[in-house]
Amino acid sequence: MSSFSKRGDIAAFLAMDVMAKAKAKSRAGEAICHMEVGQPGTPAPLKVRQSAKQALDDQILGYTEALGLPALRERIAKHYKQDYGVTIDPEHVVITTGSSAGFVLAFLATLDAGDKVAVPQPGYPCYREILKSLDVEPHFLSLGFENNWQPEIAHIEQAIHKHKIKALLLASPSNPTGVVMEDALIREIAQLTKANNVWFIMDEIYHGLVYDQQEMTLAGFNEATIVLNSFSKYYSMTGWRIGWMVVPPHVVRTIEKLSQNLFISPPCLSQIAAIAAFEAKDELEDIKACYQTNREILQNGLMEVGIKRMAPADGAFYIYADMSDFTDDSLAFSQSLLETHGIAACPGLDFDEANGRFMMRFSYAGPKQEIVEAVKRLKEKPLS
Repeated sequence: MSSFSKRGDIAAFLAMDVMAKAKAKSRAGEAICHMEVGQPGTPAPLKVRQSAKQALDDQILGYTEALGLPALRERIAKHYKQDYGVTIDPEHVVITTGSSAGFVLAFLATLDAGDKVAVPQPGYPCYREILKSLDVEPHFLSLGFENNWQPEIAHIEQAIHKHKIKALLLASPSNPTGVVMEDALIREIAQLTKANNVWFIMDEIYHGLVYDQQEMTLAGFNEATIVLNSFSKYYSMTGWRIGWMVVPPHVVRTIEKLSQNLFISPPCLSQIAAIAAFEAKDELEDIKACYQTNREILQNGLMEVGIKRMAPADGAFYIYADMSDFTDDSLAFSQSLLETHGIAACPGLDFDEANGRFMMRFSYAGPKQEIVEAVKRLKEKPLS
């Protein structure tokens, strides 16, 4: 039998494994509270669906330019001006097949095999696994209660000077913690990385989902920054697989050539529909208000069942909870929770291979009644 590539020998995305098991139970008739993946429990906004239906009737829906439909690129640039007061040239906007394709393009455009990239720990697990599949080494920046789950300048400087990183990848709001980085810290990091010829790649996929403050974008900050975003989270379009990047002018052509060869183009129907997403603000803000209600219900419920320490859930739609009073094996705990309570939640080991065995991530992106039911089950059958 032929051997497999070493590049393909990466870890499973545990949240997706939990989802597969939970969905199998749902199909078998079990009432499962789905809190395992970061997926809105609502469909795409009405205007998005109407736009897609119209396009199906009226358009051919063939390939688009590799960088995306000009109309969508222009609309995203307009979004930055309207929402952030930042002027972005539409030519610097790249449409991607979800943010996942954006990460692949960003890494291939800026990194070579053997390079090192600083990534947060805990952090989105696909960061490290995509990097590993490209023969790029992740260097972990440890985040926790002691530093309020935000990266420290001293650790970044050490990563630059001692570990010789080529790039830094951060997220705000973050997954799994929901923490929003301070504006001053983002600016300081951007200046530090530029001064040391290090790329700063910022994942802004949860922008729009910040509850008590205003988030800052890194888009267009300087020629050493790349921003990734998506229509999956705030815009409630996970299955449409459509995202975008904002990149410096000198890497646009490199990314275009990569996109041509790897993906040809992003999905045409999703691009057309995504233009309409920016006109669905009222509906999207109503959905966001539901998340905020869910956050309060879940935080209070977890505290009532003895889970006292959680990361600050400033944004996104997750609670990252310290379960050390109940387990030192979050993977086994996740499996047990699904079997005993019918609650699907993600083990912290997905996000942090060092300390995640004590942590669990609960998503509150689903319907309110599911969050209420999950809390009810936790109270009726205490954790042990």
